[in-house]
Amino acid sequence: MSTAAPAVRPVLADLLPASSAAGARVRDAALVLGGAVLTGLAAQLSVPVPGSPVPVTGQTFAALLVGTALGARRGVASLGLYAAAGVAGVPWFAEGSSGWSMPSFGYILGMLLASALVGSLARRGGDRTVLRTAGVMVLGSAVIYAVGVPYLAWSAHLSATQAVDLGLRPYLLGDALKAALAMATLPTAWRLARHS
Repeated sequence: MSTAAPAVRPVLADLLPASSAAGARVRDAALVLGGAVLTGLAAQLSVPVPGSPVPVTGQTFAALLVGTALGARRGVASLGLYAAAGVAGVPWFAEGSSGWSMPSFGYILGMLLASALVGSLARRGGDRTVLRTAGVMVLGSAVIYAVGVPYLAWSAHLSATQAVDLGLRPYLLGDALKAALAMATLPTAWRLARHS
């Protein structure tokens, strides 16, 4: 019995034209930079959560959107650039912060890994329908929390229960809203691309 490999499909960024190999490299570099800037800008949409060192931001939505739209390779490069520039001092983490010593830095590392996952799933058509997009967003969010919550516990000297209470539970409703926005945005973008 043979198992067929999943079909590899284009991601939204692949639909942008490039006239040559050099043009494709320029396009990809611009997409990587643009994804990092989008994530940095979305991180400034920040609402503090009482009692938690982790604010609610648009950062996770942007990171998942960047990974899905750009694909795994460009998504990881984009989130890697975002993380590296923030560690180097660019004040574009949540609330205009930078560096790696904040308790919420684990979420940024999780976003980097999540961008690889959602980008890979998008290459398999995971962003083409509302239900598939919902699954991709849930898995991407789970990866972010799988890294962010333990890092929060470690860096803030919290128990696992405290870290879940401060770094997971208050954000689930917001993540559901972000997933709903992605569920409307990504499949719609594909429908529009097919008709153009």
